[in-house]
Amino acid sequence: MNNNATLLATGLLVVFFFSAGLLDLLNNFLVMMLLFLGFIGIVINIVIIKSKDEDE
Repeated sequence: MNNNATLLATGLLVVFFFSAGLLDLLNNFLVMMLLFLGFIGIVINIVIIKSKDEDE
C-alpha cells in the first residue's frame, strides 16, 4: 500500500470505530479483534513505507 491507501485505511478504521461505538458493538470480541488487527496493519504499513523512504 502507498500513502493514499494508508490514509484511506485509516479513515475506514475511524469510521468503523465510530459506528461500532454508536451501535454499542465495542464489547464484542470479534469487533475488538477487527479494530486491533486493522490498527496493527496500518502501523506495520507505515513502518514499511518509512523504511523504504529512508533507503532511497
